[in-house]
Amino acid sequence: MKPLTAGVLARLADGGFHSGEALARSLEVSRASVWNAVRDLEATGIEVYKVHGRGYRLPYPVTLLDRAAVERHLGASAGRFALELRDTVDSTNTVLIERAASGAPGGTVLAAEWQSGGRGRLGRAWHAGVGEALTFSLLWRSARGAGALSGLTLAAGVAIARALESTGADGVGLKWPNDVLWRGAKLAGVLTELQGDALGPTAVVIGVGINVRLSDATRACIGQAAADLEAACGSAPDRNRLLAEVLRELDRVLEAFGRDGFAPLREEWQQRHAHQDRRVTLTLPDGARRSGRARGVADDGALLLETASGTQRFHSGEITLRPQKH
Repeated sequence: MKPLTAGVLARLADGGFHSGEALARSLEVSRASVWNAVRDLEATGIEVYKVHGRGYRLPYPVTLLDRAAVERHLGASAGRFALELRDTVDSTNTVLIERAASGAPGGTVLAAEWQSGGRGRLGRAWHAGVGEALTFSLLWRSARGAGALSGLTLAAGVAIARALESTGADGVGLKWPNDVLWRGAKLAGVLTELQGDALGPTAVVIGVGINVRLSDATRACIGQAAADLEAACGSAPDRNRLLAEVLRELDRVLEAFGRDGFAPLREEWQQRHAHQDRRVTLTLPDGARRSGRARGVADDGALLLETASGTQRFHSGEITLRPQKH
């Protein structure tokens, strides 16, 4: 997002009408430049109403990310994070992985209003217009190697579910290995990426995307059932408060995980498991399928699938999960 586009967005964020002349005057640019900035804003996925004689406005007010507001909501926990907010990035995970390689400290957080190349699991694209989601990445450092961090993505899912429920979303569920659901539709997702030596230390980047208020256009791009917090909570929450709440819960869970691993969180994860004891079909990366009954997860986060030949274990990153239709 160009600086001028971000400036127009900041002025339209209140949801009221702003004339092209007033916008041009306040930004010290031409009305043509304002028009181009509005077009750039629409290209990010946000809808802009244009009414002759009145100007431009958004369909609803948008609370833009603000570092001071996030830190205020974090309170005493603010010192545990190094927070950076950007108008736009390609991918918060990609940027933070580069930062990790350059020595960025654990607790570094990068949040963006819009990701031009947001990524989900298995290389899928993450779709969300400006102000429609909360997208951020957190860097966590561990002295352990990757093999000792199994179940970390599931642990992050528990933290997110706790935060969303405290925000007012009742009945949040978890889908193995990295989705957060509401009424069976995807509400949030986690993308965990690791960097380091086999025996440690390891830099872990935890990318989080939470749907706050999705437009019809964004839903059409997603390609699967999607939920948002506006529906789950009755109204769209303040994203600055939401970011603070999720960071607090992630901090608590990561501290526990670093000490004891996933095992102490296993029971809480299973209580939220959306497919517990249901028949499911697992699709492996090579296209092969396995069918059986989902029996929860092991202490290391592996999915336990009860099949005709016995219970099998599947690890994160190897499969996708879909409920059977019959």
